Formats: sequence, C-alpha cells, structure tokens
Amino acid sequence: MLQTLIRSRFSGLRALVTGAFRLSLLWLPLQGSATSFPLPPPGEDVVGEVQSVTAHYADTFSDIARTYDLGYQELVDANPGIDPWLPGEGTEVLVPTRHILPPTPRKGVVINLPEMRLYYYPKGENRVITHPLGIGREGWSTPTGSARVVRKRKNPAWRPPESIRREAEAAGTPLPLVIEAGPDNPLGDYAVYLSMPGYLLHGTNKPYGVGMRVSHGCIRLYPEDIAALFPRLPVGTSINIVDLPYKTGWAGGALLIEAHSPLTEPGSQAVINLTPLVSAVVASLKGRKFEPDWDNLKEAVVEHLGYPVPVTMARSGAQGSRFAVPTLNEQSR
Repeated sequence: MLQTLIRSRFSGLRALVTGAFRLSLLWLPLQGSATSFPLPPPGEDVVGEVQSVTAHYADTFSDIARTYDLGYQELVDANPGIDPWLPGEGTEVLVPTRHILPPTPRKGVVINLPEMRLYYYPKGENRVITHPLGIGREGWSTPTGSARVVRKRKNPAWRPPESIRREAEAAGTPLPLVIEAGPDNPLGDYAVYLSMPGYLLHGTNKPYGVGMRVSHGCIRLYPEDIAALFPRLPVGTSINIVDLPYKTGWAGGALLIEAHSPLTEPGSQAVINLTPLVSAVVASLKGRKFEPDWDNLKEAVVEHLGYPVPVTMARSGAQGSRFAVPTLNEQSR
C-alpha cells in the first residue's frame, strides 16, 4: 500500500525537484554533459543540474546515458514507467545529472558502489570529476575498502584468472591464457591497477555495460572516460570504495536525499532499515528553521530515484510532532 501511495506522488515530486531549485526541464537536443564541476562552497554538498531531453525515434536509454555520461541504471531509476529500449519519439526523459557528493574526505578517488559512480578530486584544483561505472555482478561483487593506484598501462593485455576461465569453459566459451590488446580485450585501451590484488579501473569493449552490475569485480568506465582519467591519475592516488545507497546533503539552504537501490547477492533480498537515515535527517535539522518532509523522504527511498530530492519544508511551529520517526522499513523492489 505504501508503494502504491508513493508511486501516485511521483509526478509531483519530479516537478518539485526540477522546479524548487530553478532546475527547469530543458527541451534540448542530445548533447554532451559536463563531468567536471567546481566544488560547492563550505556547507554545500551538491553539484550539477537535473535536465530533460526529448527522445528521438531510435534513441534508447543506453544512447542517452552515454551522451550525458550517465549509467544505464541511472536513467532507468529516474524514469519509471518508460521503456528503456524504446522510449518513443517525443517522450520526455529526465536526465539525472545532479549528484550529492559522498560524505567522505574529498580527496583522491571515491567510488560509491550502489550508485555505480566515481568521484575524483584532483589535488589542488578545487573541483570534482565524476563518471558512471560498471561494477561486479552478483556473485562477483566489487569489494569496499581503501586502496591506491599501484601502476597503469595503456593497451593492456588481459590474463583471465583461473576462476573466470573455469566459468567461461563451463559456459562453452573457453578463454585463452592471454588476450592481447585490441578490440576483443575486455579491459579496453587503458588499465589502472589497484593495491587490491586482482582489481582494476579500466575501459571496456562493451560500453553498454557501464551503469550495470556486469563485471567479475573490476570497475569499468566508458572508453572516453578512462581515456580522459588515465593521464590524470598518478601512481599512489588514493581509492576509497564505499557502499552508500543513501546520501544526504545541503544545497541552497535545503536538505536533500539521493537514494539508490542497495546491492544484493544471490539468494538474498535487501531489507531497507531506514531508521539511521531518518535519525540523521532529524539530527541535521536540529535547531534549523526546517522540518522533515516525510512524504518526499518516503517516496525517494522506496522508489530509489537516484537523484537528489528535497526532504525539508518550512517549520510551521505547531507541528513539532512531525519530528517523530515514522516507520519506513520496506523490502526493496
């Protein structure tokens, strides 16, 4: 019942997101989207703007995602009810090119697995570069933790680990011991090796997999993104891989939440415990002139829209009871 109520409010929330912060829907032809943003001022946590495009007849979400440097799943989550493989001529597609920066130190590379997105803070430049990712599929999850860049290679050869060769052989598609550089190499044209043994940032010969859980644990980028990032990542760069399905941040005096589907493994079903999140929202608003907008919060976290949604409203004075933490625990869809 809660999910039915939430879905019925989607249109209103979408209008609020694209209007409350003067992020009007832009009826634009497909064009590249910025991937580099100045860091927000102290006390602010959000970069970019939400946009919209009108789909052409032959467009797919994969086409639009790559044009705007987004992942496939980001467009799917932001546009429930639209066919990702045939949106249709004239269909308005929301382009979620606005992000809350992860609540981590703003240095080196930060990778947030649930949103399948990388944030790079070049030293001394006061800006952030962000790109979508493909990550480990179920059963081959990309690990969390701290690492660093240990070496880099252009036109790398790939030596499939024995575990991957066994899987391929069982599927009837055996792999050679070495796949040399070229169009058949899954690493693409660039590889950045991490201090986590066996894990890399790399390109891909299958760019449609960016924004999906498709790899054997390594982290894929669009060919053009890894080509731009490769020369900018010196050996020794810190890599912080986190698992944060829910992020909160401030923009323009309002608190926002960005919700992504939690990662799951085979045989498991994610149960969303939102009590810590709600408690954090309440704590963030303590002493301020705002109170939580529980309806927007519920909609954002149940639908996992993947873009920042405002979760504050002007305090009415007599409604202090709204600070009571509601029951928001749900099974993810």
